[in-house]
Amino acid sequence: MKLSNNFKERKSLGQDVFDYLKKAIIDQTIEPGSRLVESRIADMLGISRTPLREALHKLEREDFLEKTTSGGFRVVTLTKDDIDQTFGIRSVLEAYAARLAAENHKEKDLIPLEKKIRQFRACLEENDNDKLQEINTSFHDLLYGLSKSPKLIKMINQLRAQISRFRQIILKQDEYAHKSNDDHVKMLEAIKKRDGETVEKLVRAHIIKGKNAVLTQLEKEEKENKKSA
Repeated sequence: MKLSNNFKERKSLGQDVFDYLKKAIIDQTIEPGSRLVESRIADMLGISRTPLREALHKLEREDFLEKTTSGGFRVVTLTKDDIDQTFGIRSVLEAYAARLAAENHKEKDLIPLEKKIRQFRACLEENDNDKLQEINTSFHDLLYGLSKSPKLIKMINQLRAQISRFRQIILKQDEYAHKSNDDHVKMLEAIKKRDGETVEKLVRAHIIKGKNAVLTQLEKEEKENKKSA
C-alpha cells in the first residue's frame, strides 16, 4: 500500500481523505483484506487522526471497510454472495429505470448519452483505459436520470460504492469493455424507439455479463494467489 502525503489541514479534510482512500480501495492500491493502521496512514498522509477517523467511519458505513476484532479496520473482501446480491438488485432496479427512461425521455435528452458512447469508443481505440470507468459511470447515471424517478435513482445510488469496485474490475478486461460499449449502443437504440421492454431486457443481460466478468476475474486472481503462495 503506497499512499501520497500531500494533504493539508482544512475544514473539508475529512471528506478529502475519504475520497482519497475510497479511490485507493476501488483501484486496489489498497488491496481487499488489507488492515488499515491509523497511525501509519496518518503519518503517510501528514494529517492528524481526527479527520482520518472521520473518513474511516464513513468508509465503514458505505461498506468499503469492516471493523476487526482488535477494533481497527480492514478493507472488505468481495465474496461470491456479495456479487450475486449486488448484481441481482442492480438488475431489477436499473432495468426498471431504463424502461422508464425509454417511456419518459425527450429527444434532446439523448444527446449526452450519444456523446458518452463516442467518448468511450475513442478511449477504446486509443487504449486509454484510465477514463473508461468514469465515462461508463456517467453513461449509466445519465440513462437512469431519464427515468424521472428520484426514489429509484436514490436506491440505485445507494449501491454506487460497490458498483464502483465492480466496474473497476470489469473494465480491466478488454473484451468486456468492447462488449459493454456495444450494449450501450443497443440500449440507446431501444430508448430512441421508446421500446421499454427491449431496453429492460438489454440492461438485465448487460448486468449479468458484468457479474460473470467479475466472477471470472476473481477466480483468476484466486488461482494466481494460490500459485504464488
